[in-house]
Amino acid sequence: MKAGVIVFPGSNCDRDAAVAIERVCGTKPVMVWHGDSDLPQLDLIVIPGGFSYGDYLRAGAMAGKSPVMREVIERAKQGTRVLGICNGFQVLTETGILPGALMRNASLKFVCRDVRMRAEQTDSPFTNKFGQNEEISIPVAHHDGNYFADEDTLDALEDNGQVAFRYHNDNPNGSQRDIAGIFNRRKTVLGMMPHPERVIGDELGGTDGVKIFESLVAAL
Repeated sequence: MKAGVIVFPGSNCDRDAAVAIERVCGTKPVMVWHGDSDLPQLDLIVIPGGFSYGDYLRAGAMAGKSPVMREVIERAKQGTRVLGICNGFQVLTETGILPGALMRNASLKFVCRDVRMRAEQTDSPFTNKFGQNEEISIPVAHHDGNYFADEDTLDALEDNGQVAFRYHNDNPNGSQRDIAGIFNRRKTVLGMMPHPERVIGDELGGTDGVKIFESLVAAL
């Protein structure tokens, strides 16, 4: 699996994502600077967590206008797998690759802790190693993770099986319908607020994030 990790000014989980990919698939990903306008041929593009451009204007808004994102949008349209984590999820909504928006947490406070969540779909390249409704614990670290969309969009996400993960009795940010992560309609793009790359080994406090990367290797 040939993967690339996009690096923005303010990214703070790009190396974590790279370590997770290398640990699971055995090869180092390409680190792609946000100012590059070209991408190599990739099986997976990861948009990592952090605070791109300091979250000025809105979280992910300026990153969404970076030169590299024009090519990411085109690759997503072509079916290349794209994983957006935390700030990466925000970037995916800002660019319209995924519907909805990530608003300020309902508490108006930064939340950094482990949360319980449930795998809602197991028929995607990102979740095929999970059991249906399998419960996992993954950390969150965000100030703007409150997923919002209009009712028609929310109903469509439910009807099309696009809700990938849902907070289970532990909604840390007020997201509508407890949504923690969503797919695009083809399930080739996943955006999620929790950080699977932070729980890929017992030395990190858990391994519940490994299955997302193992699923990608199995699918690709």
